[in-house]
Amino acid sequence: MENKEQAAFAERLAGIAAEALEDKKGIDVRVIPVAEQTVLADYFVVATGSSNTHVHALADQVEFRVKEALDLSPNHIEGYRNNIWQLMDYGSVIVHIFTPEGRDYYNLERLWAQ
Repeated sequence: MENKEQAAFAERLAGIAAEALEDKKGIDVRVIPVAEQTVLADYFVVATGSSNTHVHALADQVEFRVKEALDLSPNHIEGYRNNIWQLMDYGSVIVHIFTPEGRDYYNLERLWAQ
């Protein structure tokens, strides 16, 4: 893919993930562009779940919707057994889903503010 195509794909992927989180009642869903600050990803998608069970349900919804729309699975999933946070790495997009306590602790919006 060319750079413009890659950027458009990453933006679409981030949008699909954010929409999936919102549809499953994710709290304070944010798409943070980070391409100018890091080579890790183009976007972080951040959301809060109301409980550990809700965090897992949100992650399952993102995985299902991205697979359905783009036939893409995460490269890596981290924190599934963790009680406060789950990460889904799609390469150009990294999805972070937290409990309220985890989101307050990690405060990614502050760390990656432009």
